[in-house]
Amino acid sequence: MAKILVCDDDKEIVEAIDIYLSQEGYQVLKAYDGEEALKVLKSQKVDLLVIDVMMPKLDGIRATLKIREENNMPIIILSAKSEDADKILGLNVGADDYVTKPFNPLELVARVKSQMRRYTQLGSTVDHTNQAVYEVGGLAINDDLKEVTVDGEPVKLTPIEYNILLLLMKNQGKVFSIDQIYENIWNEDAIGVDNTVAVHIRHIREKIEINPKEPRYLKVVWGVGYKIEKL
Repeated sequence: MAKILVCDDDKEIVEAIDIYLSQEGYQVLKAYDGEEALKVLKSQKVDLLVIDVMMPKLDGIRATLKIREENNMPIIILSAKSEDADKILGLNVGADDYVTKPFNPLELVARVKSQMRRYTQLGSTVDHTNQAVYEVGGLAINDDLKEVTVDGEPVKLTPIEYNILLLLMKNQGKVFSIDQIYENIWNEDAIGVDNTVAVHIRHIREKIEINPKEPRYLKVVWGVGYKIEKL
């Protein structure tokens, strides 16, 4: 049973999310500020975190930043509709997705399921034979082992980052628009998703490029989209 940590200072929201996720078979852990969330994560293995942005003691942004120092589990942030800057900031510090308040609980459940599928696939046990390896220059991705290396050194990616890179590595030289990337990875229609995709692309570059401002591998084709350059 996957464990989902739900962190929000509004206890009614936490209880409502608990009801819906429990009905789907998830075990729900609860926290009411960022400091509580960090304590839970130190004492228990958590598979996914749902965390609000605005909270006392330690807000969701700073908590996410601390968590990302050593944990690659999926993180979904909750933010008020008017706080677009918080959504982008959340993605910048390592969140995988966001849901806008007020939200439909079924939408949140669907996003949790989507992130859990990617996380499970990323960490699944695999047969080490017949490996699917994609390489360009010193960049390599082994899709059987779910490993990414640059010049032989391992690179840690979140599930979203991994899947974006895998899509581009499988199609070296092909340009994907922002909408195409979003629809391939999130499996839903792309509506106003430019910032979401751009933030994840920037994170990938920071991890695989020597100089992210002059990328060798992950190139932008201005006005069109992104591609992995054939070397």
